[in-house]
Amino acid sequence: MTSCRQSEGLKAARFLMVLSSISPLFVLWAIRGNHLIPDPYFLGACAFMVVLPNAALGLRVLMARRVEAKCTIAVGNAEDHREHLLVYLFAMLLPFYAVDLGTWRDLASALAALCFIVFLFWHLNLHYMNILLAVMGFHVFTVYSPEDENRFTGRSGQVLITRRAVVTCGEQLAVYRLSDTVYLEVEE
Repeated sequence: MTSCRQSEGLKAARFLMVLSSISPLFVLWAIRGNHLIPDPYFLGACAFMVVLPNAALGLRVLMARRVEAKCTIAVGNAEDHREHLLVYLFAMLLPFYAVDLGTWRDLASALAALCFIVFLFWHLNLHYMNILLAVMGFHVFTVYSPEDENRFTGRSGQVLITRRAVVTCGEQLAVYRLSDTVYLEVEE
């Protein structure tokens, strides 16, 4: 097992994680429907936007386990992010669900706004926000390394997805690396 302070691509995994985080919106849109686009096409597009990113996330987890992309995170400080899920629900899902997709212009503006949100999730590293993970009992923490003599230690956090309700200072966690900043705790 190695340290988690390495950086490489995984940009596709991160992008698909962003798309998986907004997939519940496509479930809501599929239920609501749209009279501009025939149902088979609209429902097919919505299903594609739900299934593909979440399947890719599942495959990323399986791949990380298969190649044993394990590393260790030392916990200095951990912040719980349950409130981010509420902000996510009220700031994104509910307003987008309420958007009228009755004209091509409305549909185009909703898709443009969705592109802006995807960009913001990407740019602000909010790609860990996923309702399906919450439904499966996972919690999200930002974990900072313990402080030592290095003046840069603990300045940037790593996102930990775990089934634990609490992460305490001083723990050494075995994790799988899902992206450059997102880690899933190894379940023994």
